[in-house]
Amino acid sequence: MKLTDEPTLNTIDDYNNQESPEKRKTVRLIILGLVVFAVLFGCIKISNDSVSDYIGTSKAPGITAFPM
Repeated sequence: MKLTDEPTLNTIDDYNNQESPEKRKTVRLIILGLVVFAVLFGCIKISNDSVSDYIGTSKAPGITAFPM
């Protein structure tokens, strides 16, 4: 049984560098947007990297690395 309505590779728009310039521009804009978003997210994460849930005091400073 042979399928006759199945597309061939040459009839697909994006096969073998046949995509339209608009599709190429859209893909590049999406990739650029994701890179910009990742950089912004990284900058925000780095700038808010301080620990604010420290519960130690001067008499009980919290967990020490070496037992005394």
